[in-house]
Amino acid sequence: MDKSEAGTGVRQDSVLEVRVDLVDSEPEIWRRFELRGSLALSQVHRVLQAAFGWEDAHLHRFVTSDPFAPLRPVDGEFPEVLQWLPGQDCEEPGDRPEEDYYLDQLLTLGSGRAFYEYDFGDSWLHRLELVSRRPADEDSPPAKLIDGARRGPIEDSGGFPGYEEIVDALADPSHPDHAEHAAWVADMTGSEALFDPGFLDIPAVNRALAEHF
Repeated sequence: MDKSEAGTGVRQDSVLEVRVDLVDSEPEIWRRFELRGSLALSQVHRVLQAAFGWEDAHLHRFVTSDPFAPLRPVDGEFPEVLQWLPGQDCEEPGDRPEEDYYLDQLLTLGSGRAFYEYDFGDSWLHRLELVSRRPADEDSPPAKLIDGARRGPIEDSGGFPGYEEIVDALADPSHPDHAEHAAWVADMTGSEALFDPGFLDIPAVNRALAEHF
């Protein structure tokens, strides 16, 4: 363990209130959770997949700073960029196995903030921000969604430009691509029901989280 990781071990477990938003979403797509700080990052990955409706069909990673922001040299040298990935995907010197690190550790290293990127093609970037913490008790569930807005984008929709194009076409029956996009969305979601991008079923998410944990 290098000095950037020293002193970040989880001692007494805490319940962390964490707000997660999809960067660049407009209107904003966000979630607010109560999460145990002792959750391994591999478990946090599963929480975010369930809460945003992802299907775990693509690569992902955790980082402590915006991965798309320009790097700034420190004392004339660029610092090592750490990222947390599934153990089998760790190949570079800065890679860390997500199974061996905890949410509290990641947020401590990021001074209360971290990022989770899912699907390196569409680049769905989630920003995690620590809101508050309290001691955990035996009744505290590992993960609970307490608030949020809007459903997550559809898998493989092409990032926000592609997703917004699909949503616009679905909302306008006279749009030349309406029928094509409606058929694609029905196939991807497995439902012929009217697609509502503003809908978020919090109880359903919490049932899914209860099944995971």
